[in-house]
Parts: sequence; C-alpha cells; structure tokens
Amino acid sequence: MQLRYQFRVYPTPGQQIELARAFGCARVVFNDGLRLRQEAREQGLPYVSDAELSKRIITQAKATPERAWLGEVSVVVLQQALADLNTAYRNFFASITGKRKGRKLAPPRFRSRKDNRQAIRFTKNSRFRVLDNGRLRLPKIGDLPVRWSRTVPSDPSSVTIIRDAAGRYFASFVVQVTDEALTPVESEIGIDLGLTHFAVMSDGTKVAAPNFLRRAARRLKRLQQDLSRKQKGSANRKKAVVKVARAHARVADTRRDWQHKLSTTIIRENQAVYVEDLCVAGLGRTRLAKSVHDAGWASFTGMLEYKAQRYGRTFGRVDRFFPSTRMCSACGRINEKMALNVRAWDCSCGAAHDRDVNAAKNVKAAGQADFNARGAHVRPGLVPAARNEAGTHPDAACSTRSMEGISVL
Repeated sequence: MQLRYQFRVYPTPGQQIELARAFGCARVVFNDGLRLRQEAREQGLPYVSDAELSKRIITQAKATPERAWLGEVSVVVLQQALADLNTAYRNFFASITGKRKGRKLAPPRFRSRKDNRQAIRFTKNSRFRVLDNGRLRLPKIGDLPVRWSRTVPSDPSSVTIIRDAAGRYFASFVVQVTDEALTPVESEIGIDLGLTHFAVMSDGTKVAAPNFLRRAARRLKRLQQDLSRKQKGSANRKKAVVKVARAHARVADTRRDWQHKLSTTIIRENQAVYVEDLCVAGLGRTRLAKSVHDAGWASFTGMLEYKAQRYGRTFGRVDRFFPSTRMCSACGRINEKMALNVRAWDCSCGAAHDRDVNAAKNVKAAGQADFNARGAHVRPGLVPAARNEAGTHPDAACSTRSMEGISVL
C-alpha cells in the first residue's frame, strides 16, 4: 500500500522565492499545454499526444526568448505539471464515456497565480534526497529544513511541496508500506452518522458532534469583518486574508486530528465496520449545508476505509437508499417516513427504538451480507483512488500532518 507522509518545512526567504518561481513555471506549462490542446480541438486538428505536448511545451519552448526562463527550474517539475494535465484529460474522457463511476467531471481548466494553494512535485528522476542532517535537498531550490514528527518507513518515490492558503509549506512524501494486520477480534459494528451525534454505534455508543466550525464561528466572523473593511489590493487586505486562512486551517487541522483518532479506535476495536453511503453532495445543498460540511462525514469514512484495508479489517458501505431509519431492527417492518425531530419511536411489534441506535443496528445487519433477506445491498470496499496533490482545482484537500494524518493513495 502507498501512503503519504506529510511534514512541515520552513524555507528561507530566498528558498521561498525559488519555490514561487517553480510554482509559476509549473502553472505556465500546465496552462500552455491546456491552451494548445484547446486550440487544436477548435481547429479540427488531431488530439495532441502526451509526448508531442511535452516536446512542444517544454523542450522547444525553452529555446524561445518568451519561455527561456523555464530552464531556471527543474525539468521534472515541468514534466509533472504536464502529467497532471494528462491525468485530468484521461479522467474527463473516462467520465463522459461512462468508464469512470461517480459524478461527471468537467474538462481541465486554467490555473491562476491567485490560487490559494500551489504545489509542485519531484520524482526520483529529480534526485531529491533527505540528507543526514534531516534537511530535504531539492534541485535548484536548496536544502529545506523539515520538522520531522515521525520516521518515514521506506524511501519515498516522490515528494510534493505544497504552499497552502495560510502561507504554510509542507513536504508530502509518497512511500510504500506493508500491511500490518491487527489481532483478530470478534466484535463487528454498524455506524449511523448524524449531526446531533457525529456517530452512533450499533452497541449504543454515541459520539457527540464536536462542531469545530461552529465553535470557531465567533472568531471567524470577527476576522471576516476585519477583512471586509480593508481596501481591495492593499497590503493590509493581504494580511487579513492570511489571518482568515489560518483560522480556517486551524479548524480543519483540529477536525482532521479528531477524526483520525476516532477512526483508529474504531478500527482497532472491531473486526468489521459498516457505514451508510451518504449523499454528502446532495445534503450539502440543503439548509443543513453548514453543519453537514462541518461534520466531515466523507473524510471520516475514507479514513475508516483505508485503515481497514491496511490493518486487515472488513469495511462495507450500505446502499444509501436502504431504509435504515424506518426499519425496525427487531421485526424488519418498514414504517412511513418520519420527521427529523422524531428521535424515538415504537414499533407495532412492541419494540421501542432510539432512532439513531436502531439505524446503526440495521446498518450492521445489512452490512453482514451482500444481499440479505431484507434486500439490502452492500457495496464492497473500494480501493481509494490516487490523490493528485497538484490537481487542477485550487481547493483540493491537503494531506494530513501527523501520524494520525496518513492518507492513502
């Protein structure tokens, strides 16, 4: 299994200038490649192949006065920018042809120098390496001080340097690790995710929703008000933007750390974990959108999935149309739809149910077979797709920070 280990790096002012130059060159190469393919399509010309694109956008472009400055950065950075463009095109074509499951993807779009998140990637061909003194040596950038919070288990195959909206720099290493099967246990659990309680287990355990964004709302409101008073284009406005970004980053880091600790505990204590496949995108368009995004269900279930795969546990997703809330976990009778304010109900069979605990029991029962007597279908756990650090979207999620912050490729 490939995992990503991320650490904070602290470049000097001179190294920050070199990194900014590398970010800019990678962005220009990406945009030039995208523009060339768009022009070829508009003119009715054949699709520009990956090799031809690299030849014209990098090799030939560096020989022209307009793009001679591309030679100031490592060529691997430029090649990886085009690799991201090629991946984006392949995903787009697979999406519109139906080969890629899930929501339809839009075609690649141009990157902007105003994007809050910038990233470049170095592979082994660039000969990056970690020195004996703990610094990270990158070609044409120098030796970056790294805050090592843990040991990297193997030699990394690539490293991505990320600058987030808060002005922080990270080095994200991709390493190969071996699966570490935990000692088998007998317990299995179903989880019902919600807003009042973040998670309700089939054994009756309830985890209160931490509401990290709601708790920080007062501070965020004040910072946002300060930002709105600053004149557009001024230096003070740029400083206020960074303050807002840092406040949001603090919320995201706290939420991620809490979710990692909870997911690790669940995986260690249970042999099988079953959750409901929620439509987070749809719920994010309702009046509960702020609370839904604050909960972070998708990232939490993703953590459960890859940790179960790594530690030899079973993970399953129950179909989102399975009536876990309305079904009696004792007799299997399906009742009419009930309002959200109904937190407890009695079945005609005489069983009294807590709404969330009953749903968790049904999720567990449905998750123990692909097709059970009630017609519930459980999708097998999917191997998480590779996350492109230097993706085309400026709001792409960063990797995690600590040992609990390992993300799977």
